[in-house]
Amino acid sequence: MLSAKSLFQEILDNDESFRLFCSIAASGESQGGWENARIAALVPESERALAPKITRHGADEDKHGRIFNALLKKRGLEPVEVPPDTDYTMLLERHGIGLAHDKLKADRPLTVRDVITYLAHSRVTEQRAAEQMAMLVKYFADHPDLGRAVRMISADEDNHLAYSHEELLRFAAAGHGPYIRRTLRECAHAEIRVHRDVSLAVMARMGRLLGWSRARSALLAAGIHAMYAAERAAGWRRMVTLRTPERRDALGGPATAAPEIA
Repeated sequence: MLSAKSLFQEILDNDESFRLFCSIAASGESQGGWENARIAALVPESERALAPKITRHGADEDKHGRIFNALLKKRGLEPVEVPPDTDYTMLLERHGIGLAHDKLKADRPLTVRDVITYLAHSRVTEQRAAEQMAMLVKYFADHPDLGRAVRMISADEDNHLAYSHEELLRFAAAGHGPYIRRTLRECAHAEIRVHRDVSLAVMARMGRLLGWSRARSALLAAGIHAMYAAERAAGWRRMVTLRTPERRDALGGPATAAPEIA
């Protein structure tokens, strides 16, 4: 029977597919760490109180990258180069979502709208990350190698999502509601397309590494397209709603240390 659990178990059990999975994850997290560090450095004076939280966000992302690299090291594996069509963070930037790297590499302070754009991007992408990590926790929380890592990363992603909700609500109360709603919609629609394309590219490569039949690969591709259709019809709305999180000031303290995985 083809299920999410059996699919991920197959990927985890094979060294080459596990190597690709962890390499893609580590690269994306490390990129997110760099982006957040630059945003924290460039926050406008009026929003300097946000800088420590953005720094914490980036430190968490860096930690996640180290965790995935440690999982590789524990199995005696080296990271592989991430294929461009599986690079989620770079493809989002190419679609104009979030803050352009050219802006982050400059030394000019960001504007308040730039900060809102960053938070909207985080609100949408952290929704995806939180859902994916919750799925991995559901199936692999007790896994001897992966369990501790996915539990820690999942808790961090929940904190990131709570933080983006809380800060966007603060900006909405200050009169930025229309811009926030528009930016969230644009981010969500672009993200579901990028997620579909990256999922297809990753599964195609996994299929070649694991020797899947054409029928199985076609079935998985059809499932990805069906998920995209559902998200395009209505599922994207879960990414744009804002609600007061149960945990307030979720990024108000220092980042937790990474577990000794390797």
